[in-house]
Amino acid sequence: MDIRKLQKTVVKALEDIKARDIEVFDVTHLSAMFDRVIIASADSARQTKALANNVREKAKAAGAEVFGSEGEETGEWILVDLGDIVVHVMQPAARAHYNLEELWNHPRPKAPRKPPAKRASATART
Repeated sequence: MDIRKLQKTVVKALEDIKARDIEVFDVTHLSAMFDRVIIASADSARQTKALANNVREKAKAAGAEVFGSEGEETGEWILVDLGDIVVHVMQPAARAHYNLEELWNHPRPKAPRKPPAKRASATART
């Protein structure tokens, strides 16, 4: 499945259940395990569970495979593994404590600039 299509599906699934502060990080330059990390906040354990469930359902309906989910017991922080995308649905206290944005918000480094070619001096040409 196309990563952009899956990303849009996940974000829409989160928006459908009123997730807050949705952040999407392209982490292809940081991890070989997955390409995107999506983090969203929920106001209660009930909402985190509903959000994670909606993400799983919408991803499956779009043709993606759900590899697993963790954290359903407490609902404080639920991780949904979609292979190329890892979704973290967190209550505000957990999100502030673990600060995943600091871990994953590292822009792709720019390619180094090539120095200008050296030109021969006027005296060397004569």
